[in-house]
Amino acid sequence: MYFYVAIDIMKMYNNYILIFGGDVVITYNKEKQIFKLDTKNTSYIIGFLRDRLLLNLYYGKKLKDFDYNLSDLSVHGRSLTSVEAGLEGAGQGEIHSLDFSTFGNADLRLPTLHLKYADGSMVSCFKYRNHKIYAGKPLLKGLPATYVEDDSEADTLELELFDELQKVSVTLIYTAFNNIDAIARSIRVKNEGENQVQIARIMSATIDMQSAAMDYDFLHLDGAWARERFVRRQPIYKGNQEIYSRRGISSPHHNPFFAMVRKDATELNGEVYGFNLIYSGNFTAGIECDVYDTTRAYIGINPFTFNWELESGDEFQSPEAILTYSIEGISGMSRIFHKLYRTRLCRGKFRDTQRYALINNWEGTYFNFTEEKLIDIAKKGAEIGLDLMVLDDGWFGRRNDDKSSLGDWFVNKEKLPNGLDGLAEKINAIGMKFGLWFEPEMVSPDSDLFRAHPDWAIQAKGRASSLGRNQLVLDLSRNEVCDYIIDVITDVLSNANIEYVKWDMNRSFSEFWSFGLDSEHQGELCHRYVLGLYRVMETLTSRFPNILWEGCASGGGRFDGGILYYMPQIWTSDCSDAGERMRIQYGTSICYPLSAMGSHISAVPNHQTGRECTLATRGDIATMGQFGYELDMSKMSDEELAQAKEQVKFYKKYGEVFHKGDLYRLRSPFDGNEAVMEFISEDKNTVILNYANRLCTINNAVVIVKLAGLDPDAIYTEVEGHIGNNTFSNMVTVGREYSGEFLMNYGLKFTNQRDFQTTIRIFVKK
Repeated sequence: MYFYVAIDIMKMYNNYILIFGGDVVITYNKEKQIFKLDTKNTSYIIGFLRDRLLLNLYYGKKLKDFDYNLSDLSVHGRSLTSVEAGLEGAGQGEIHSLDFSTFGNADLRLPTLHLKYADGSMVSCFKYRNHKIYAGKPLLKGLPATYVEDDSEADTLELELFDELQKVSVTLIYTAFNNIDAIARSIRVKNEGENQVQIARIMSATIDMQSAAMDYDFLHLDGAWARERFVRRQPIYKGNQEIYSRRGISSPHHNPFFAMVRKDATELNGEVYGFNLIYSGNFTAGIECDVYDTTRAYIGINPFTFNWELESGDEFQSPEAILTYSIEGISGMSRIFHKLYRTRLCRGKFRDTQRYALINNWEGTYFNFTEEKLIDIAKKGAEIGLDLMVLDDGWFGRRNDDKSSLGDWFVNKEKLPNGLDGLAEKINAIGMKFGLWFEPEMVSPDSDLFRAHPDWAIQAKGRASSLGRNQLVLDLSRNEVCDYIIDVITDVLSNANIEYVKWDMNRSFSEFWSFGLDSEHQGELCHRYVLGLYRVMETLTSRFPNILWEGCASGGGRFDGGILYYMPQIWTSDCSDAGERMRIQYGTSICYPLSAMGSHISAVPNHQTGRECTLATRGDIATMGQFGYELDMSKMSDEELAQAKEQVKFYKKYGEVFHKGDLYRLRSPFDGNEAVMEFISEDKNTVILNYANRLCTINNAVVIVKLAGLDPDAIYTEVEGHIGNNTFSNMVTVGREYSGEFLMNYGLKFTNQRDFQTTIRIFVKK
């Protein structure tokens, strides 16, 4: 047995080796082959049974001690289940709680890894070969992942397993963060033999939970275009409950996130396990509950249409999965994800700084704009204190509608006679920064690019192509296509003072086939596309670090951690209606921080719902995210502009509380009539309560909202706020003092409000 520790500080205690990295301790008992990974509040414990099976022994609230001997393992036998080869007397493999599993053995549940070998066999037998433990966290080649800025922030365990017959190694990578209760997991597979190996299924993480499945609910986020990430909570049942995307993108239909929520858990209390995949393509995730109530949670690349060829010496790295555990309810789980993603997934200049308040012309003009019109909108924006003017779709090629020119990234001089550089200069002279929209991953059949390179689009040879929004998807599995996008976008950004880019993607895949791949490798198209996308994004965001990049995929069709690694914010949804955004942003916050959510005020009646919400309500919902306007500001009245000016001031004053503070969701718009969210600043001194009513009910009972997360012994002074378009001096007195104990146990009263009306109340700790 080979034992290696890549760390400087070690201590022996009762046969355990303690590995210190900051506050994290990774414990290895060499005699028992048990590994214990601790974060600040959680423990994750795994161990090998006779070098053969990797068991999950515990994941939950932090344990100081763990006295367990796998040689004493006693598992009640089950009829008609097989004993794993080499494990006679240790129970059947199918009923053990595993942390890694393969297809073709006695465990017949959905496996972590399914390989196909040159001899036609699909049976794998991996055994422990060695491991190493070290301070810090590795980068994943070609893939986004969480990171550390100092090795003391996390410790990593790499477990290497080997199949002696087929000469394949598997490295299981676990990272435990010290001040964030998160475990990062991924898998690396290497073909060390002479024959080709095919990967048919690879999950970034599987874990068999110790608790009975019937004690938990399955929580996930589903939806469709313009109603993304609605919260679904349903009982776990026997069988397989799965969410997925087969669309080439992570999709608006299911997000690559789910949670196991104990049935008695609420937003503020109870046990919750969270799972998220940092990946932007096809995924699968779910819970398999067997007839004995054993629960296997899994998350990884969707095996549908996936098949990866490993030649001799080749390696394959899976995307990273993040696992979290909280006893502070669903909001507690969310705060773990928020902190991790905001500080150790997002990168670059804009990670920690308050971002631009902007005006985008799209819903104000659509394709029908001139330079003069854009200047008029920018002038109004400058008057109210906005930082940035964004020119959306329609500035390039012969683009006057959505039927042509994608791929032809040269300026339309009929619309912009002075070019982008001339427009940018005029916008800058007004005192505004200038931003630009692209859709680099797409091509219009009616475009110079497609006429020159029809084989650059994803389409099946000899078959007609389906169109979405009159366009095709460029084949980013091909290096020459990625190089073209990099070069043409670089040219545009280098020749005008552009300080913001909105990166759009407006259709899913169809006719899955690549002219650049031979028949044996067509199953690699979707993953190679994602790898190509990440190469393009890494190159461009590194080349232009002073540009603020925002992701978009018809709004929220690709709202995932993979994009956040390159772009610190994403356009949350094409639905800009404040009434719907109450739910969309609430649901998105289950996993992702408010700092990642693009959120704008649009005109009324809203162009998707026809709903009319007050400007105050639209502002209160938008200021929680990355704030802006999506309308023709030159059409706003003087009264509206004055109110908008106050909204911009409010956003700039309190934006960091929304974006960096702790979030407590107090009432869900999916369970009732209100959406209530509380934000506590990083220094714990400022508290903002955002109360949103959906539909008015006449002569109803007074609503009492109890706050959370406060210091019970502290005094909090109410300093400002509003209801609808008016101050709320008729409701409360600004300057009134409350104890934290009072606010959390008695609460605040809210009287009947009109449809889609909001109330903001702000408190400062004395």
